[in-house]
Amino acid sequence: MSAWRQSLERIGLRIPPGAGGFLRWWQGALLAWLPRRWQWQLGFAPSRLLLARQDDALALSRQREQATEPLARLPWPLAPQELDALLPSRLQAMPRYWLLPPKLALRRPLRLPAAAATRLRDVARFEIDRQTPFEAEQVWFDVRLCGVREDDQLDAELVVVPKRALDGADGVPVVWRDQLSGVDVADAQGEPLHVNLLPEGQRQSRGDPLARWNLLLLALGLVSLAVAAGLLLDNRQAAADALQAQVQASAQRARAVAVQRQQLVDLIEGAAFLEQQRAARPAAIEVWNELSQRLPDGTYLEKFSMEGDELQLIGLSSEASSLVERLEGAPTWRTPSLSGVLQSDSGQGRDRFTMTATLAPSSAASTPPTAPAAPAGGAPR
Repeated sequence: MSAWRQSLERIGLRIPPGAGGFLRWWQGALLAWLPRRWQWQLGFAPSRLLLARQDDALALSRQREQATEPLARLPWPLAPQELDALLPSRLQAMPRYWLLPPKLALRRPLRLPAAAATRLRDVARFEIDRQTPFEAEQVWFDVRLCGVREDDQLDAELVVVPKRALDGADGVPVVWRDQLSGVDVADAQGEPLHVNLLPEGQRQSRGDPLARWNLLLLALGLVSLAVAAGLLLDNRQAAADALQAQVQASAQRARAVAVQRQQLVDLIEGAAFLEQQRAARPAAIEVWNELSQRLPDGTYLEKFSMEGDELQLIGLSSEASSLVERLEGAPTWRTPSLSGVLQSDSGQGRDRFTMTATLAPSSAASTPPTAPAAPAGGAPR
């Protein structure tokens, strides 16, 4: 979290209070996907450059999380500018901490309420005069959290170094104080306690020489991501439009097929209806055949009409009075009768008649229709 916070502070951003817990969780979740070496190379893993005075040498070591790696021992005295000339750019960008020997620090355990977790340093300031023989203005101090008890109280440790001890040979040289991001204290094994005794107003933030390139790469990556997202969206939109056009074309074809199918159904139903109507009455050829067999010689038809269920005959006959008797009992019609009176044609000796009859249901109404039989006689006489 400190590495990201320092990177954001370099570009002018400030993380508001209370956001540290969420950002630490978010950072841990993202960095869990990166190998540890990549985290160190990208500067996301907690790392710092430790400087310690050891006899007549300046010991340099690099701390990554809990691991400390010795780098070099340089002759003392050494100015900050001389050290910058010897260090590579990656080490130059690391925050620098001066590591004090354990004999200079006064350490006192503290037990604090859980509510003090967000302001440990402020609470510890009031404990200095109670736990040590010094006042807060006489020391550099810090407090570190050691653990949480079962009763939700906090186990902490107050680390205090008197200012007069800092001016000694084992303290922090004055020329280095404005070059440091913090001051830590070594424990009995020589490992740092992970505290920062340096007052907040004196802590220095070192600029990363690759920060501009990193920001440029970040901007380029964001632009590339936006372009890729736009292209993907355009491709999906084009695919959706093509699919919609295909669906509309298929729908039009389906509607055309449905219309044609309905027309075919209507045609079939109409043909079936007409066939049913035709089959419900005898065919004209059957009626002609029956008339040819029943009409006597000397009978001529001027009109032959079949409308609906009615058969109408108009003609001349020398035996007009016996036509009703001759036409009775035919299978193709019923109830033949003369319509009106007989009119005598004196020139030919025949009578003009008008007859009507009701067509009988065809025998083919209940069976599939067949071709009509050929007439037994010739033309009507």
